[in-house]
Amino acid sequence: MDILRLDQVNTFVGVSHILFDICMKVNKGSITGLLGRNGAGKTTTLRTIMGIIPPTMGSITFKGEEIRSLKPHIIAAKGIAYVPDDRQIFAPLTVYENLIIGIPKRRENNPPRWTIDRMYELFPVLKRMASKKGTHISGGEQKMLAIGRALMCDPGLLLLDEPTEGLAPLVVVSLAETILKIGHEGVTILLADQNVNFARRIIHFGYIIDKGYIHFSAPMQDIWCDKDLVCKYLAV
Repeated sequence: MDILRLDQVNTFVGVSHILFDICMKVNKGSITGLLGRNGAGKTTTLRTIMGIIPPTMGSITFKGEEIRSLKPHIIAAKGIAYVPDDRQIFAPLTVYENLIIGIPKRRENNPPRWTIDRMYELFPVLKRMASKKGTHISGGEQKMLAIGRALMCDPGLLLLDEPTEGLAPLVVVSLAETILKIGHEGVTILLADQNVNFARRIIHFGYIIDKGYIHFSAPMQDIWCDKDLVCKYLAV
């Protein structure tokens, strides 16, 4: 069952046509990948889903409901959380304050799935850094903090934009394990990245985007085994 579906989505940035007839779906409980080189259209696709850059044409449905014309804060309230590639950490706030700012208002009979304690279990380094300002932690730690803050909203769908960008190889390995844990908790994930070695460790199904078009889609293992395809669209 798909939780997110894009049908014939076209997006313009100014006068530039960036996305062309994008069709894709994300199945509930899956980790789906949107793969492509820099400038291929990955970030624009995620920003279009979130309503940051509204599509000019097409349909975007989340849990069967049309969200194409909704504002970003309304889309977020419906259960989609977005972690941008630049993380957007609140620098003057501490790690702890950054996390709790993501907690939405809840009814008493609807206890949160993600708590500060659970977040510290998922990202032990954040517990050690809890009192530090956002500017005083590393890029990898900021990435973890951004994901943790997004999870505090208790999303049904988590959008991750270039989560491995700028990270050391050992941090990438650790991040892959953490994303798998998040997926096992029942959070559906749509991940945009160009690191095919990272993607093949965690992604169930992948879409390859280039110059704003979806050129290929298949289970990740099939993509990884097609060396010509990887070389053409994903090799750096």
